[in-house]
Amino acid sequence: MANSSELQTSGPFETLADYERRSLAHVAGLPEQIDAPGLWRGIGFRVGDRHLVSSISEVNEILTLPALTVVPGTQGWMLGVANVRGNLVALVDLRNYIEAKRTVMTESTRVLVVRQHGGSVGLLVDEVLGQRSFSDEQRSGAIGEDDENYSRYIGEKVQLGGILWGLFSMTALVRTAEFQQASA
Repeated sequence: MANSSELQTSGPFETLADYERRSLAHVAGLPEQIDAPGLWRGIGFRVGDRHLVSSISEVNEILTLPALTVVPGTQGWMLGVANVRGNLVALVDLRNYIEAKRTVMTESTRVLVVRQHGGSVGLLVDEVLGQRSFSDEQRSGAIGEDDENYSRYIGEKVQLGGILWGLFSMTALVRTAEFQQASA
């Protein structure tokens, strides 16, 4: 910070330019934006009894369940479409798609909005559990997914806080031919 004698000798323009330079050097929230080497970050969520986490870069938005319009002639896991800020978003019951069991609606039920080719899709999940971070050390002890329904989307499961988290690939999900074919 400039001392008072420096401020007195400079003109008003120089003082304002100095304030601008210093304010730009201190960006709010900057420490959270820096990628820590060896740290993987994701959004944790629950589907049934499973704790899953997807990369922060794969989840665009988290919503409460919006008003739906049912689309006739679609799979049972396709809930319908919703207008989200002027954009039509297809809504899928993720548990019903993977396990053929409907998600029970509660106050915790949320929609994870994911981009896919041609637009966005909303995935209904039981609960969003917030941001989770895994170090390379934690991931080195990862185990594989043994449930064949989930193994297409979960490359590894990592222990954190006494919970086994499946690292769920939204990209793998939306690229699956069955997922892209919602018509019955």
